[in-house]
Amino acid sequence: QVQLVESGGGLVQAGGSLRLSCAASGHTFSTSAMGWFRQAPGKEREFVAAISRSGSSTAYDDSVKGRFTIFRENAENTVYLQMNSLKPEDTAVYCCAARSAFLSARVYSSTGEYEYWGQGTQVTVSS
Repeated sequence: QVQLVESGGGLVQAGGSLRLSCAASGHTFSTSAMGWFRQAPGKEREFVAAISRSGSSTAYDDSVKGRFTIFRENAENTVYLQMNSLKPEDTAVYCCAARSAFLSARVYSSTGEYEYWGQGTQVTVSS
């Protein structure tokens, strides 16, 4: 059974940084494309960032471009989300997601394209 476990969330002041981790088990991580999504109270889940199975391609929502970086360490079965210059509007529960990927460089940015989801980690940015 595929398991995704996020960590690294917390409370940070605006302008600060956090690094989220998502540890994967139960599937072949190196053949999976990965993504990060977030959901704020009263809002729908939204795309944040994605990375291809090879790590050669990434994609970001415009709201985080230039501030967030997604990267993966296949040897550790872990995908990371480095978040810098955090803003109060970044406050949300952040979840990672995984799916099998045939094409090594393809990224996926829609919730419906992912097969597996973690429980999420809370990120709160104070003003």
